[in-house]
Amino acid sequence: MPWYLYVAIALGAVVVIVLAFRAIWKVAEPNEALIISGLGARGENTDTAESLGFKIVTGKGKLVLPGFQTARRLLLDSRSATLQVGCVTKQGIPVHVRGVVIYKVGDDFASIANAARRFLDQQATMDSQIHELFAGHLRSIIGNLTVEDLILNRERLASEIRGSSADEMSKLGLVVDSFQIQEIDDSTGYITNLGKPHAAAVAAQARIAEAQRDQEATTAEQDAAAEKAGAVRQSQIKQAQYQAEVDQAAAKARQSGPLAEASARQDVIRAETEAAELAAQLAEQKLQSDVRKPADARAYETRTIADADRDARISAAQAEAKETELRAQAEAQATRTTGEADAAAARARGLAQAEAAQAQGLAEAEAIKARAAALAENPDAVVAQQLAEKWPEIVGEGAKAFGNVDHMVVLNGADGVSDLLAKALTMGGTGLGLARTLLNGMQDSANAPKAEANGTAPVTTLQDGEQTG
Repeated sequence: MPWYLYVAIALGAVVVIVLAFRAIWKVAEPNEALIISGLGARGENTDTAESLGFKIVTGKGKLVLPGFQTARRLLLDSRSATLQVGCVTKQGIPVHVRGVVIYKVGDDFASIANAARRFLDQQATMDSQIHELFAGHLRSIIGNLTVEDLILNRERLASEIRGSSADEMSKLGLVVDSFQIQEIDDSTGYITNLGKPHAAAVAAQARIAEAQRDQEATTAEQDAAAEKAGAVRQSQIKQAQYQAEVDQAAAKARQSGPLAEASARQDVIRAETEAAELAAQLAEQKLQSDVRKPADARAYETRTIADADRDARISAAQAEAKETELRAQAEAQATRTTGEADAAAARARGLAQAEAAQAQGLAEAEAIKARAAALAENPDAVVAQQLAEKWPEIVGEGAKAFGNVDHMVVLNGADGVSDLLAKALTMGGTGLGLARTLLNGMQDSANAPKAEANGTAPVTTLQDGEQTG
């Protein structure tokens, strides 16, 4: 069998499985509840008073076995039922009430179970049943109220109807979201007549207010007309006064013809004089601006420059004198400081030299004491040290004897040369023996009085720097 047949068979099997799963898997939408009945569809729920013979599924899916189980949907959407009810009030007046009820199936399992048992196959008739339910309650409640109560307190009416129908709606698994009275009519005109006194009072108040406004308007118009007439009269009076003044001026002008000409000539002369004065003032101002002010400015500039030069020279002289004074003070201070430093240095050098001389003297005295003590204790070591220190000079002096020899014959060859050099080098050793012999003789002569004198005071040997008492 070709491979593509296997692929086709596999795809067909997958499609069949998907279709079969979709056929048996039912999902409850958010606004509905699945009511599953049949084999094994028995639910236990704490919200219900008894065990259910069906299973309620909300917000999820459930596997439904075809042929063994049935799944039906109960809508949880809000519904509305319109009420149009004819009622008779406590006063015996027939009224026609129109309202609306908005209700739905409760969200809890008990309400869903109650609604499923009563309306699962009759969901289309729920509105009519709710209409009949509320119509009965509406008639019974309105029968205990007056027309005035219905008009003035509709919220109380709606609250009482919701309260009286709550128990029955709960048994049906329904809850009321809203109940509103939209309109109340009566065929006798009672409600209309209730409004007539108020309407008449309002109309009377309107007429009174209109008459008052009309009277006020008429008074205002009359006052305005009177003020207008007074203004016209004032205007006419002022116009007459102005005309009289004009006529009087014209008469005076006609009477004073020659005087007017003379006055006119005087005015011309006065004008010419004023023009000449203005010209003179203009010339003076021009002189001020063109000659005097520039001259004053140049003089002020020259004076200012001279003052500045003088101040600068004075400042320079003062600065130079101050500088000379400060330099002299600085030189005097430097000389004094130098003299003090030299004196201090001289004193320091004197003190240092005195201290050095004193230290040298003390050191030499200590050295003499040390040599005397060493000589007394170990004269051989002292002589040997002195000879060792002077050994090069001693050997050099001994070798000078060979330096004056022009021609020397050495017998015995190399042995003779070796003996000669050995004798020259051992001259120091002979000197060492001689020095040791002299020292021993000096010590024997110094110790002799001590041994010979019996009962006499011992002789004290003086060292360098000591005096007898």
